[in-house]
Amino acid sequence: MFSIETDRKGLQQAVDRIVAIIQASPDKERIDNIITRWLKRYLQLLGAKANLDQLTSLMEDKDMLAENLENWAQQERQAGIEKGTKLGIEQGTKLGIEKTARNLLKLGVLSNDQIAEATGLALEDIAKLHAEIQR
Repeated sequence: MFSIETDRKGLQQAVDRIVAIIQASPDKERIDNIITRWLKRYLQLLGAKANLDQLTSLMEDKDMLAENLENWAQQERQAGIEKGTKLGIEQGTKLGIEKTARNLLKLGVLSNDQIAEATGLALEDIAKLHAEIQR
């Protein structure tokens, strides 16, 4: 179960290991039921968009579960990449605007109001940048 929580890449192997352990137990039906319920709750808490309604037995539905988990993990990775890209663009844009404002302040040709209008920065931000430059 620890492998399912920590290893998003080897989900099929993690599920296979759990099923092998369950099948080796004399109380396999009871353990299968408990672990299946735990796994469904755990995945729901994580917000997994996997189809868990059909999952009734980890031993019987292991391939379907592993496929759903793999699809979900792939969606999570893609969402993370998209979020990281968006954040990177936003931070890069902000740094570029601040650098432009600093350069305009160093030139000393434009007023703070004109720089704020040209860059979209607030006058307070322009004043802070101006104070940083004068240090």
